[in-house]
Amino acid sequence: MKFIIQRVNHASLVIENKEYSKIDKGFLVLIGICEDDTKEIADKMIKKLLGMRIFEDENGKTNLSLDSVGGNLLLVSQFTLYADCKKGNRPSFTKAAGPDIAEPLYDYIVAECKKSYPALGTGVFGADMKITLENDGPFTIDLDSSEL
Repeated sequence: MKFIIQRVNHASLVIENKEYSKIDKGFLVLIGICEDDTKEIADKMIKKLLGMRIFEDENGKTNLSLDSVGGNLLLVSQFTLYADCKKGNRPSFTKAAGPDIAEPLYDYIVAECKKSYPALGTGVFGADMKITLENDGPFTIDLDSSEL
């Protein structure tokens, strides 16, 4: 499982020319799921995500968590995080989980995060989405379950 975590001042997600989700200060999280992923792996990733201290404190040190700054989450499924670019110029996505595995796990991640952040924003699994964001920093973290 992979999470690309972007610290943002604000982000919005549009589907079919209509705003679907919007957050102010917080994390935009792109979520990639592979075939071997489980709820147990998701739980570890969620715990790491929600505990991540990457907001600046009064001394300019990245020491504050999402909760401590009153931030929010925008969670978006993103199978292209498992692109394999080793051969040729056209990526292969065979490492990404199919919808039968990925969609329930994405829904699980959303449900678990909603316990702490009930107003979180989401995308729609498999939809063509347009995301607008203002990176804060920019500050982007690549969180990979294989490294936890």
